[in-house]
Amino acid sequence: MDNGLVIKSTGSTIGVQTSDGRSVDCHIKGNLRIAGIRSTNPVAVGDRVSIETQTDGTTWITAIQPRQNYIIRRSTNLSKQSHILAANIDRVALLVTINHPVTSTTFIDRLLATAEAYSVPAMLLFNKVDLLDECEMQQLTELINLYTQLGYPSFAISAKYDDIDSLKHEFIGKTTLLSGNSGVGKSTLLNALFGETMTRTADISRAHDKGMHTTTFSEMYFLPEGGAIIDTPGVKGFGTLDMQKEEVGHYFREIFAQSRQCRYSNCIHCGEPGCAVLPEVGQSIAISRFDSYLSILNDATEEKYR
Repeated sequence: MDNGLVIKSTGSTIGVQTSDGRSVDCHIKGNLRIAGIRSTNPVAVGDRVSIETQTDGTTWITAIQPRQNYIIRRSTNLSKQSHILAANIDRVALLVTINHPVTSTTFIDRLLATAEAYSVPAMLLFNKVDLLDECEMQQLTELINLYTQLGYPSFAISAKYDDIDSLKHEFIGKTTLLSGNSGVGKSTLLNALFGETMTRTADISRAHDKGMHTTTFSEMYFLPEGGAIIDTPGVKGFGTLDMQKEEVGHYFREIFAQSRQCRYSNCIHCGEPGCAVLPEVGQSIAISRFDSYLSILNDATEEKYR
């Protein structure tokens, strides 16, 4: 029996770094589940696990140690189940692009709301700023101002061309989940941070101006200076899971702050008398943020935001 850290999850096997630094491919026992979580992947990168090698040489994960935290999204395969993106993380870094491809504010806000729900700090990295025209640069400035004022650290970068050593200190000493749409440049950013070509990169599909998947499974990479980055496959959308209507507003910082003045404690800000949130939409609450709030509130379509 040994303990280890899950550093790779390909679906068929789980890569575990053992206590003595070895990397071992492990299998999962079919009945291994975390109580209370209906997940398509019971073991996630970042989990600390117990492993046992059998007489035939195969190694099995026998237990998952209690998690400090985790972050999930709606599964693309089974809509009523979750997919755990990572466990035991210090922060999620969302890589987004104003264009080439376009990252919607709905996608950004859905991930931020999920991070709030699971008490995981988040930051935003706006990539490919070298490709933006004057109008798009204005949009970038407005979004950075919006999210910075909400308390989310936001950075404008060009992972392909900039010297991003100044950004590296944001990752040192922390375990960071790196997420984003396909094609936003996660692999390019990792190459720049690590100073070597450690992941594959791919061009944007011109037909749809969307990224082509280069990461097909989640994997943890260790920084020489300390800390780790968990790279995840690009996703088209971010489906939230099991958010009660009365709770959704809690995960939007500015909506939650304003809701304290609502007449009713269970107000969901959809026309109730005495609502203090609606009059602030377009004022202290950005219209894009309120639209994202409504999209989660009314997310009844199973195929939406996958």
